[in-house]
Amino acid sequence: MRFGKKIFRSRQEEEIDVSEHDGVRALHLGSTAIQSAMRISKPDQLELAYTRAMMAFLLFKPSPDEILMIGLGGGSLAKFVHQHMTSVRTVVVEISPKIPSVARHLFYLPEDDERLSVIIEDGAAYLPGRQDVADIIMVDAYDGHAQPEPLTNKAFYVHAREALKERGILVVNLWGSDKNFSTYLSRIEEAFDNLVLCLPTEKRGNIIVFGFKTYVGNFDWQDLKASAKSLSATYGLEFLNFVEGLKKLNRHTEKKLLLSQ
Repeated sequence: MRFGKKIFRSRQEEEIDVSEHDGVRALHLGSTAIQSAMRISKPDQLELAYTRAMMAFLLFKPSPDEILMIGLGGGSLAKFVHQHMTSVRTVVVEISPKIPSVARHLFYLPEDDERLSVIIEDGAAYLPGRQDVADIIMVDAYDGHAQPEPLTNKAFYVHAREALKERGILVVNLWGSDKNFSTYLSRIEEAFDNLVLCLPTEKRGNIIVFGFKTYVGNFDWQDLKASAKSLSATYGLEFLNFVEGLKKLNRHTEKKLLLSQ
């Protein structure tokens, strides 16, 4: 997806651009890289492959109550959860005071209500000291070039694990092409006692990392496929593809996906 016709530009404190091309609206932060995208005719769907893959946590925890998101962007994930998971409460922590307004006016993110709260704060500063506050923590926080260092150090991942409820899952979007990818992955593995799975996305480059707070056992492929079919019918996402993708980067046998190390 290329940088299309600009429909919004802000240069106050930070560079924010919004473009449109072939019916898709995209958010850019300081570069031509696409941070978030929305098909205008289907605003509640997840346009980018990596955002859909981040929802693969539902294969392992299909009924969360509390989701914490670090990084808002155009609000695609928050909007999807708000629309399709009506029993879930979502808190989004976003460092930029400008981004929520852009997400609401140009990407149709709902206003705060009893199920959605957007907090302006540094995600790295928000987590320390919080315990058992979320079933799922989703981290998708990039500037125009990379993930901020405070969101990739081991201390951050340790705090994320502490903030998860029992059997909670951390979900992190990483760039496989990043020269520091192996370092970031190792830090997650250390913080989560190697209870980690990786899912490559359809778009070459993005790899979604799942860190499990506690060992929940290995996963039977047949059970995962049955769950995938049910979840696909509910959410319209390609969960069967996610199951197949999990075979590529993780230890497994013919019958099971292995979480234990």
